[in-house]
Amino acid sequence: MKIAYFDCFAGISGDMTLGALIGAGADRDRLRGSLSGLGVEGFSIEVGRRMTGPIEATDVRVIIDVHHRHHHRRLEDIRKILRDADLSDRVRQTAEAIFTRLAEAEGKVHGHSPEEVLFHEVGALDAIVDIVGTTLCLEMLGWPKVVASPMPTFHGFAKGAHGTFPLPAPATAELLRGVPWRKLDVEGELVTPTGAAIVREIAASFGDLPAMTVESIGYGAGKSDFGIPNALRVMIGEERSSSVAPAESVAVIETNIDDMNPQFYDAALKRLLDAGALDVFLSPIQMKKNRPGTLLTVICDPDQTQSMAEIVLAETSTFGIRISHRERICLERRWVQVETKFGAIRIKIGERDGRPVTASPEYEDCKKAALEHGVPLRRVHEMALAVYRTAQETAFHSRPSHPRRK
Repeated sequence: MKIAYFDCFAGISGDMTLGALIGAGADRDRLRGSLSGLGVEGFSIEVGRRMTGPIEATDVRVIIDVHHRHHHRRLEDIRKILRDADLSDRVRQTAEAIFTRLAEAEGKVHGHSPEEVLFHEVGALDAIVDIVGTTLCLEMLGWPKVVASPMPTFHGFAKGAHGTFPLPAPATAELLRGVPWRKLDVEGELVTPTGAAIVREIAASFGDLPAMTVESIGYGAGKSDFGIPNALRVMIGEERSSSVAPAESVAVIETNIDDMNPQFYDAALKRLLDAGALDVFLSPIQMKKNRPGTLLTVICDPDQTQSMAEIVLAETSTFGIRISHRERICLERRWVQVETKFGAIRIKIGERDGRPVTASPEYEDCKKAALEHGVPLRRVHEMALAVYRTAQETAFHSRPSHPRRK
């Protein structure tokens, strides 16, 4: 599978993304031609090379005609541009999804609905070109699966249409909720709202460089000097299969509780699981002054961190929670059904690269069959597993053999 790793060692912005993708192999002339299909005027694209520290990077500049600089737009205006443009369905849908993320983030920060948001910096023509241009470049590169590095931390203040705001910009922070960060702490805006929206939409996961065979590398130059090489690196190649499943990012929410009615845990766990938590569990712990307590742990998708935290705070007696970001590795899962003397039992199969690694009879099926037939649950479990293994051995030995070469 084609894969692209976005190494955001100095952050990410729209023009940095365009530069890195062009440097990695996207055709600049095809990009210019495709962007003409937007049906809007007042811009041109300059592509050059420049040094950022010791690294030579592709420098993309979107030049806006002075008469178009203050042309603000709402989300529906941008959607209309995309609907009317000469673009493929996937390019149009991806670009619209990126802008929708921006509108939702800006709306949440400023207390408006996404449709009411009036884009300023984000909705300017150069950002439209950056976002649509990124999706066009990804299409040229074969729509690789995107994995992104953690975002570098930064601080300071910046001025915009809404006045002076802290960095990361409120919309950027909202867009990257649940995304891992790494300590860098440079003064200045390393990650822009446009860059945050792009990487949040196109990245399948965030983490370290995945197992891959690198075929091309592009560096997209940023415009500011932070005392470090200011570029986005994109590495494109083929994903390498591994005996270990690829890791996926998860959020872990924890809290220590020592003063809650134990009966209330059932409601809390049920509500968390019904809301989509990947796992919820309780662990006995010893707290201050030797008080016995309970550690509540919730594992969830990073996008669900806020909603899960709100459930924990509402359903338990805790005054605070801890949130960390981890990676987990899971086998691919599927179900088969086997027939036993106690009835049909489902078997959950864990696979890697299409090869069964482990199998486990479904507890509820075994429990139901054991109650109906008046036998120990363990007996039903063992029989279901034995039937499954026998079927697997039979299938293996029935495969056609191939004669040896002479």
